[in-house]
Amino acid sequence: MEFELSPAEKQEVERQYALLRRGVAEIVPEEELWRKLARSIRTGQPLRVKLGLDPSAPDIHLGHTVVLHKLRQFQELGHEVHLVIGDFTGRIGDPTGKSETRKQLTEEDVKRNARTYVEQFAKVLDTSKAVLHYNSQWLAPLTFAQVIELAAKITVARMLEREDFAKRMQMEQPISVHEFFYPLMQGYDSVALKADVELGGTDQKFNLLMGRMLQREYGQEPQVAVMMPLIEGLDGVQKMSKSLGNYIGVNDAPQEMYGKTMSVPDELMPKYYELLTDLPLEEVAQIRTQLENGRLHPRDAKMRLARTLVRMYHGDAAADEAERHFVTVFQQGALPDEMPDVSISREIAQDGSIWIVQLLTALNLVPSNAEARRMIQQGGVRIDGERVDDVNHQVVVRDGMIVQVGKRKFARVKLD
Repeated sequence: MEFELSPAEKQEVERQYALLRRGVAEIVPEEELWRKLARSIRTGQPLRVKLGLDPSAPDIHLGHTVVLHKLRQFQELGHEVHLVIGDFTGRIGDPTGKSETRKQLTEEDVKRNARTYVEQFAKVLDTSKAVLHYNSQWLAPLTFAQVIELAAKITVARMLEREDFAKRMQMEQPISVHEFFYPLMQGYDSVALKADVELGGTDQKFNLLMGRMLQREYGQEPQVAVMMPLIEGLDGVQKMSKSLGNYIGVNDAPQEMYGKTMSVPDELMPKYYELLTDLPLEEVAQIRTQLENGRLHPRDAKMRLARTLVRMYHGDAAADEAERHFVTVFQQGALPDEMPDVSISREIAQDGSIWIVQLLTALNLVPSNAEARRMIQQGGVRIDGERVDDVNHQVVVRDGMIVQVGKRKFARVKLD
């Protein structure tokens, strides 16, 4: 290190470093983060911390917030947060983890999704103190000559070191040339911003290290890559994903968020507490210890987790009501005080009956026939309290009948 720190400065570096290490899977390279923090504290110049997100879907879920919480910690320590909305890279789509070329989004899709992303970021970050960028600002003006210059900085062999590309080559599945440009463009974002630190999931390691390499090629000091673990969804196996249906959405209603959290596998609770909540690390460690020694029942720990998450995104009053609703409906076996009345025309219910799958979709309790079949086969559908497990069942429709899907969705049928 080119300068000496005072004891107070060194203590502050250690404090920040310990906080920023919380929940992190990997830092590349670790000693550079310590050095950058030390220089920042000594000079009073905040670090430029970058997070890039492609608006590939309109909503974010709690899996996305793992890196957002880490970014908030940098922000609270006084560092400069730069949010990069990948409105340009989003048109290609990140090939990470994909076994085939992703469908390209239209410019309208990207812009619409980007607007909702920014609104949802505000649930975790102080967006008034974050610098927002759209990477079309610097990527769109590049000339073809500049793109060739950028592409010349990496070999095809290096690109094929990337696991998903290598697998597709082995399986003789096509790789489009434009997909090679995705990591180059994400790396160029770091050059454009002169980033000191970039955050991402462990699945983004190749892209984050590309930023380090390109910064070096353009004569900049390379950024530090801080990688957060991916968090499993409600199934306890797959990464949280909307397409897999195993997610808790940031915009989920309080009762739905609470109920979904109560279905988190017991073994995942410590990870959810550490990565998804704002509880102090000491408190999280205490919960983990109490779970391990049996002093805290998993159900009680899960209710506390559910209440914490609802409080974070909807406030204390909503958390109180969501918990009361859960206890009343699911622990005491009562029906909710309020449920939607959904009208079904008598023409749909021909001869007084309707196919169970059609009924569930007509009541908007499931998004598709496939989801209706899945819920029926898993025993998650009840009519007036009686389980329906035959996907071919014809329901005799009655005015006022109550249809339930899963633990949280209810509808009262009204015949028109």
